[in-house]
Amino acid sequence: MISTAGTAGKWKAMARPSLPSSLDSTLPGISREVLSVSMEPKYQCQQCKEILRKPFQAQCGHRFCVFCFKQLTSSGPIPCEACRAEGIFEEAMSMLNITVAFPDNAARREIDSLPAKCPNDGCSWSGTLKDYEGQHEGRCDFERVKCEACQAVILLSEKDRHNERECEARTLNCKYCKVTFNFKEIKAHDEICQKFPMQCKDCGKKKIPREKFQEHTKSCAKSKSACQFSEIGCRAVVDNGKQQEHEQTSVMEHLRLMLSVLSSVRLRAEGAGEWQEDSGLGLYRGPEDAPPAGPNAAAHNAGRGGGPGVQQKVTALENIVCVLNREVERSALTLEALSRQHRLDQEKIENLSNKVRQLERTLTMRDLQLAESEQSLRELQFCTYDGVFIWKIADFSRRRQDAVGGRAPAMFSPAFYSSKYGYKMCLRLYLNGDGTGRGTHLSLFFVVMRGKYDALLKWPFSQKVTLMLLDQNNREHIIDAFRPDIKEERLVLLRPLSLCL
Repeated sequence: MISTAGTAGKWKAMARPSLPSSLDSTLPGISREVLSVSMEPKYQCQQCKEILRKPFQAQCGHRFCVFCFKQLTSSGPIPCEACRAEGIFEEAMSMLNITVAFPDNAARREIDSLPAKCPNDGCSWSGTLKDYEGQHEGRCDFERVKCEACQAVILLSEKDRHNERECEARTLNCKYCKVTFNFKEIKAHDEICQKFPMQCKDCGKKKIPREKFQEHTKSCAKSKSACQFSEIGCRAVVDNGKQQEHEQTSVMEHLRLMLSVLSSVRLRAEGAGEWQEDSGLGLYRGPEDAPPAGPNAAAHNAGRGGGPGVQQKVTALENIVCVLNREVERSALTLEALSRQHRLDQEKIENLSNKVRQLERTLTMRDLQLAESEQSLRELQFCTYDGVFIWKIADFSRRRQDAVGGRAPAMFSPAFYSSKYGYKMCLRLYLNGDGTGRGTHLSLFFVVMRGKYDALLKWPFSQKVTLMLLDQNNREHIIDAFRPDIKEERLVLLRPLSLCL
């Protein structure tokens, strides 16, 4: 006979076996709301009171989710509380132990076949509990989950967008200095980020790092600052890049200001006074520098030479005047050099202007040659050398309206020749008639033109000329033939062919 105490000791001594991966789970039971029908008590986990997930059956017969059973027995065998609640507790049988419990596959098959629906609002999914656990649970777009960072409740389908764009507690990296911070601190970080790009309001330059902005402000050519002679009264505020130009152009003004200051100092030095400060140069004189009153004044001045304080001031002012004189000389030299450079630049500009005018003339000649070439090309395209020329007039209605309106009363055909070295000829057409036929007829003239080989030809022109208006339906052509009157002084215009419109 085996005692209960020995069996319990044996359970404690035995190593706790690990579960197969197919039976392992990190989730408690499935929510009751998933079932489409009422849940039977045999499908309920005795620990979490939900639908059994991968059910495990203890030796007492009660069922638990594998997750719940592992948690209960994590510290070793414990008594079954369900047996105590039902009043059937037996010390030998009512102990929960992982080594003697087993997977309840029969109950699992029954639970997998139960009808299920998605408990999330807005989702219409339905199927079996097995399909829900394997395909839909944790994947439903309508499932509401809690953001781990900001604790906000959001839809699962919006989780990625929330984490990337909306979460107030999301972590960002500054794209300028690469420092990590929370989204709600982005404005505060932008105010102190040393790599943050700034724009100079004076010159408009962008993308200046904050750490270099002060340096840029000092060197910016368009940033304004007071003249360095402002201490003696110059009120000019000029661009940094034009400070030197201002000093060169305002030398006389600065000298006048300096003269005024020197005069003021001289007057103060000659008169009796106490400690005084010159507002422009910061020069002081004390009461010991003033000459004493009375008969000892002459001896005092002779002995002290006007006082050491006055001598120091005069020496300082003399140094300033020397500096200004050197500045004037340097400015004069610079002005002379600029004048020479200006003359050279003017000569270069004149030479370049002449070249531009020459190029313009050359370009004009090229345009004329190009126009002549285009005209020759058009003539060669339609030119014939057998004395026969067919003139097809396109857009006849518009051209006739132009002739009726007087905008283009006449039009000429391309030139053609009687032979390669023969007479050069063309046709002139009045679509609204000419002379007595104006407004009622179409007038066609034969024209002999000046050609390259006229010196080789027989004159006056006496060849037979045939004018024909072709009927494009090949029914009735209008033909007129004639020979020119050699007694006419002008052979340019010969007998016209007038056709009734």
